Amino acid sequence: MKVYFDNAATTPIRSEVVDVMHKVLLENYGNPSSTHAFGRTARTQIETARKSVAAHFNCKPQEIIFTSGGTESDNMILRCAVEDLGVQTIITTKIEHHAVLHAVDFLATKGCNIIYIPVNQQGQIDYGALEEALGSDDSKKLVTLMHINNEIGTILDLKQVASLCQSNGALFHTDAVQGVGHYEIDLSEIPIDFLSAAAHKFHGPKGVGFSFVRSNAGLNAFIFGGGQERGLRAGTESVHNIAGMSKALEISYAKLDEERSYIEDLKAYAKTKFSTSFPTIHFNGCCSDEGKSTYTLLNVCLPVSADKGGLLDFHLDLKGIACSKGSACQSGSTTGSHVLNEVVPTDLKSRPSLRFSFSSFNTKAEIDYLMDVLTEFSATVVS
Repeated sequence: MKVYFDNAATTPIRSEVVDVMHKVLLENYGNPSSTHAFGRTARTQIETARKSVAAHFNCKPQEIIFTSGGTESDNMILRCAVEDLGVQTIITTKIEHHAVLHAVDFLATKGCNIIYIPVNQQGQIDYGALEEALGSDDSKKLVTLMHINNEIGTILDLKQVASLCQSNGALFHTDAVQGVGHYEIDLSEIPIDFLSAAAHKFHGPKGVGFSFVRSNAGLNAFIFGGGQERGLRAGTESVHNIAGMSKALEISYAKLDEERSYIEDLKAYAKTKFSTSFPTIHFNGCCSDEGKSTYTLLNVCLPVSADKGGLLDFHLDLKGIACSKGSACQSGSTTGSHVLNEVVPTDLKSRPSLRFSFSSFNTKAEIDYLMDVLTEFSATVVS
């Protein structure tokens, strides 16, 4: 049996999306920068997709910049904010995605001041510390915090952070890669300046995403060349990927309530099964709290000794189960998950953790199979 519980890493592409991409690849192959009919048709495809994407977030089409995905979007916004907007201080946490953390590390070498605000064991930021950091000095500041944590699912209060930034004259960027397509975000109501997203997290193609850049932000070109994407990102656009992303987003929001209810039920079922099979299990962060964590993810620390963690990885893979594996301090390594290292209690840090992330493609029968496999494994190695 093959079971895919790693939807936070990437999601299976919808067949409707494949159909749209296939049609574009065969028929709309013109260069969208060309002025002849083939090029104009491709350009129309892109601009139609841009309008469609913008409509889901209640923003202007010109505020949507197509990119290769979340990593590029994060890098573009952070680096351009420093280089073009004069940002001197970046405020973030130590549990962000590495697309943000490594970009911030680089900017620190260029003289940018980095402030890391603390998070609690649920992965929630200290809003008081954020407010204090915002008022620490007169330097121009940018806050970059992810909407949904990709490892433990903790949800950021976008409205509260945006309000704090606005009242303190700071810019706000959110890596919304895990949230877009799963949560509604109204950019006309929430004063977010910049947002990053990736299509493959909501059943679209890999290699395409977008940045939301609020009008008159003042960013200059991140990639030099032609004048594509409002002059910010040169290079011939990937028309079929953009069309596929637009279709994937359209379906995700059209089916949002239906699929969310289905996945919430799956997660609740899995949580009950875990608690019954492993009474001493620890749910990392606040992933077991429906109000504080995304409905698509469970991250569990199993009652398995550290030296058996590698065997667990092998056993799951052998049984055809895909999930994300790790620990706060991985066996045989001086580093583990930087997120789990911040939130897992000290006495549990050596134990293996598993992230199970769900989609509407999953079933309760798959969860039953997972529990059978884990129970079989635990029969001989539970500490």
